[in-house]
Amino acid sequence: MTTNKGYVMDKTQPHPLFKLATELGPLLVFFVANAKFHLFVATGAFMVAIVVAMVASYVVTRHVPIMALVTGAIVLVFGTLTLVLHDETFIKLKPTIIYGLLRAVLGAGYCSALLHRRHVRPDVQSDAAGWRILTLRWALFFAGMAVLNEIVWRTQTTDSG
Repeated sequence: MTTNKGYVMDKTQPHPLFKLATELGPLLVFFVANAKFHLFVATGAFMVAIVVAMVASYVVTRHVPIMALVTGAIVLVFGTLTLVLHDETFIKLKPTIIYGLLRAVLGAGYCSALLHRRHVRPDVQSDAAGWRILTLRWALFFAGMAVLNEIVWRTQTTDSG
């Protein structure tokens, strides 16, 4: 462990900014590439950025979070379909699928207590009733995000002009 301006670096718990960079960095790369070029360039850049983020996570922590693996797999599969078939539909479906999976996992956890707080977020202090309410709210949030993504990609254009 090393100290960096009051923060103790622990290989299993990297600096919060590292986690933020590996989670949001690929998305930022996608949006910048999409704004400067077009959706197909952005999709390729996104795929590369996702792989770089997962490799960086593994190098620093010797672990890649399960959600990063699932998201990365979906991005790579749907990104490849987008590029190979030259069809924007696949990359536009990706958020709906990810949100739907999250909603399904949280819904299953809510209904059957599969997801216990000590496995998902041990740092959150809550009783069982509070955890169930939080799980339900997140499941509803992701369901809403999936519906919103479907509305947006089906009614809006990707053209900037």
